[in-house]
Amino acid sequence: MTFDTNVFVNCPFDRSYYPLLRPLLFTICYMGLKPRIALESLDSGEARIRKIISLIEQSRFAIHDLSRLKAEKAGEYFRLNMPFELGLDVGCRLFKGGHHARKSCLILEAERYRYQAAISDLSNSDIAVHDNEPSQLTSEVRNWLSTAAKLQADGATKIWGRFNDFMADNDDALAARGFSPKDIENLPVGELIDCMEEWVRKNVNRGRVA
Repeated sequence: MTFDTNVFVNCPFDRSYYPLLRPLLFTICYMGLKPRIALESLDSGEARIRKIISLIEQSRFAIHDLSRLKAEKAGEYFRLNMPFELGLDVGCRLFKGGHHARKSCLILEAERYRYQAAISDLSNSDIAVHDNEPSQLTSEVRNWLSTAAKLQADGATKIWGRFNDFMADNDDALAARGFSPKDIENLPVGELIDCMEEWVRKNVNRGRVA
């Protein structure tokens, strides 16, 4: 995959976010693009920041979910990785020049205007709100990618339905290979993306990047 088809995904990696992460990744695959995420490969010898910078440089598009910025309980720190990576992505577009000037990003939040309390520099920016609803996230990602990548994409409702088809088919396929329900739940993200891309190749007529 090339720069023009890579989509960098900047989001939380905890299990509570997986109901959103799965349809996010699937929507990217369904639309014929390539999700790039730090968890796509597991290499304890590779510094995380170098991997992230490399993925940002390789990706024309980026999706940044800031919905988990707020600490969830007393004594817990704010989660700053997501806004930090957003800053790296914007900086790459503004300062690196060349084809990087064509980079484009989508910022996601759970609640409208909440981000302004944490990152006031984003005031007046276009932020998409998913309300922590996987189907709404699918719609926001589909609508943005369809415009930003100039795709003639299927509707969000159809993509959401196809995602659920994939989940059922993939569970059956993995179970037939000896995966337990716990194994399936803990499937590495890189392997999950591979399953999505294979399913899409077999089951979906995709649009093309302009």
